[in-house]
Amino acid sequence: MNELELLDIAVQVAADAADTARRMRNEAINDVGTKSTATDVVTAADRAVEQQVIAALAARRPGDTVLGEEFGGAGIAGDGGVRWIVDPIDGTVNYLYGLAQYAVSIAAEVDGEVVAGVVRNAATGQTWTAARGHGAWRDGRRLTGSRATELALSLVGTGFGYARERRVHQAAVVAQVLPLVRDIRRMGAAALDLCAAAEGMLDAYYEKGLAEWDLAAGGLIAREAGLLVTGLSGRPAGGDMVLAAPPALHAPLDALLTELVADGGP
Repeated sequence: MNELELLDIAVQVAADAADTARRMRNEAINDVGTKSTATDVVTAADRAVEQQVIAALAARRPGDTVLGEEFGGAGIAGDGGVRWIVDPIDGTVNYLYGLAQYAVSIAAEVDGEVVAGVVRNAATGQTWTAARGHGAWRDGRRLTGSRATELALSLVGTGFGYARERRVHQAAVVAQVLPLVRDIRRMGAAALDLCAAAEGMLDAYYEKGLAEWDLAAGGLIAREAGLLVTGLSGRPAGGDMVLAAPPALHAPLDALLTELVADGGP
């Protein structure tokens, strides 16, 4: 099965999963007071959506494996050669508060390389897709990233971790980045941030602490749009740092973040 066929599966499964996520939130919002805590709604939805995705992939590709945020490597086991990387609801806090920035993210990985990915904003239905060598797209329009060439005129996206110690470090970094760029945006969903950079709604994006499911689909979409998606100082993108930027901005932003030790701290 080629990249486009895997992408077609991912798109279908993500659309159904996004419908479930949105429906569960709409149904639960008036009932949240009856639960032990407000976040019970989010936990239940995360798990239900991921279970739905696992079942749908198993029906279509019974030999594949799945890595999901909620259930780890559980759900599907086999040696089919494809590993699906799933974030059932990226932007969980946005989901809880009803902010329209939460998404289902599904990527297909073959031999350690992500070859197809979809990110669907569950609140709006906007869908970003990419397959290796076939470009990045949003709802039928090919994406080519930002044409910005000056860091000082660039809108840069970022995000923050949940742990207090990490946020202290990240806040210190962003305080020093802010005066040197046009402005900063923090929208709260890494997969959607990567898609925004792919589309040019952000000129660049960086964040420390992303997991595989945060990066897999959105990272491919950004790369296929022509962005460089790396860590700092030539290292690969990963938990220490993800920097996504067009070539003209990548080098100066990489140098700045390296100087600020943005990939350091807890």
